[in-house]
Amino acid sequence: MESPLPENGLSRKLGLFSVSSIVIANMIGAGIFTTSGLLLKDLGDPRTMLALWAVGGAIALCGALCYGALGAAIPRAGGEYVFLSRLFHPVLGFLSGWISFFAGFSAPIAASAIGFTAYLTQAFPGLLRWGLLGPEAEAAILPRIYAIGVILVFTAIHMRGLELGARIQNVLTVLKVLLIAGLVVAGLTVGRGDWTHLAQGAPLRSGLGSWMTMGLALMWIGFAYSGWNAAAYIGSEVRDPRRTMPRALVGGTLAVILMYLALNLFYLYALPPGDMSGEIAVAGLAAGRLFGAEFEAVLSVMVAFALFSSLSAYIILGPRVYYAMARDGCFFRFAAAVHPRRGVPDRAILLQGLVAAAMALLGTFDQILTYMGFCLGIFPILAVAGVFKLRRQGVAEARVPGHPVVPAAYILAALATLVLAFGERPLESGIGLLTLAAGVPVYLWFHRRSSGGGAAGASPGAASR
Repeated sequence: MESPLPENGLSRKLGLFSVSSIVIANMIGAGIFTTSGLLLKDLGDPRTMLALWAVGGAIALCGALCYGALGAAIPRAGGEYVFLSRLFHPVLGFLSGWISFFAGFSAPIAASAIGFTAYLTQAFPGLLRWGLLGPEAEAAILPRIYAIGVILVFTAIHMRGLELGARIQNVLTVLKVLLIAGLVVAGLTVGRGDWTHLAQGAPLRSGLGSWMTMGLALMWIGFAYSGWNAAAYIGSEVRDPRRTMPRALVGGTLAVILMYLALNLFYLYALPPGDMSGEIAVAGLAAGRLFGAEFEAVLSVMVAFALFSSLSAYIILGPRVYYAMARDGCFFRFAAAVHPRRGVPDRAILLQGLVAAAMALLGTFDQILTYMGFCLGIFPILAVAGVFKLRRQGVAEARVPGHPVVPAAYILAALATLVLAFGERPLESGIGLLTLAAGVPVYLWFHRRSSGGGAAGASPGAASR
């Protein structure tokens, strides 16, 4: 039976399948379809790359187990913003939301839209030739127009209501999982590949440089796995969150780990390391090698539409963070408005869509991807540390299987990855730190103008209009 509308304006409508679907869709995006060739270029050894994908999955699973406990103990919309504000200090919650606004949601929406356009125009190059401008100008401008158009269409869909958006999300996620499963099964059973590719390549040399290379690789892999915490952002709209949240987070993460390892085996079975190294559109290249050149265009279209699912999930989740921040006086007040009939934070959804469209207009895919990787690794570390605080407070819901090894393993592995990645790419990582630092004066400004200025969830405030 549907829950009544609570005082915060969001009702608990989502069950296990819908929440798991959002987790899976949020995780499977541009990362798995673009990063393996880039990773192999730096690592050189296919077996090392596969091992790091497994390690990255184990780290994500540890994080999902901890977030399942956090989501059950604090079943509120907002994710890290709510967790950190309640467990530590509102400024940490604000900074996590600040980073989420730019690197956690708006940037991935832009990256997914750009990735969609790249795969689609690879299959249909005629889309880049309207005949209105010169070929070079159209090749530079039209992909951005398509990306912005996709962002605005899905923003409009999710402004119509959660139930419509969730139904579309479920369909897109099922199609994406079927695409991956069909591709892997067909490729490994009837494709013309070679398992000896896994034994080719050169192993990494020993030394600090190799450790930094692996740290950077884990950061990129961590981006591909990012989304394992997705259900935590919609805690106010989940039915029976104490049971549903942990199951959706852990179950969704395990499913994605298996799919990622299978896809990488598919790539390596199809392509020798030399052909795969540095290749971004590796899925299309692998399919063309296994099934023939004509299938490369078909798969490019399928991958392009698979990216719809990720983009849609980001558009659902991000505004719930800004909504929670606005209710606490830590963001623009209009972002706390919930449409009285549709029951969604439509103004926050629109704001996010406009920012993502601006990023798609101004940034390139690799610029956005590199910036995101470092930023997204910071605040989950602090949130997982909150598990130890909840356990000391005796909160029954904050039980993590394997405590304290699981949360400690996540914190240590995530910290090591950030430090090593900073050493390998200080410029992009430094920009992420500057974004974080810029949020401090913004927080102080919002805090001064807020009449409440309390911890997350403490302020009253009318969420509906």
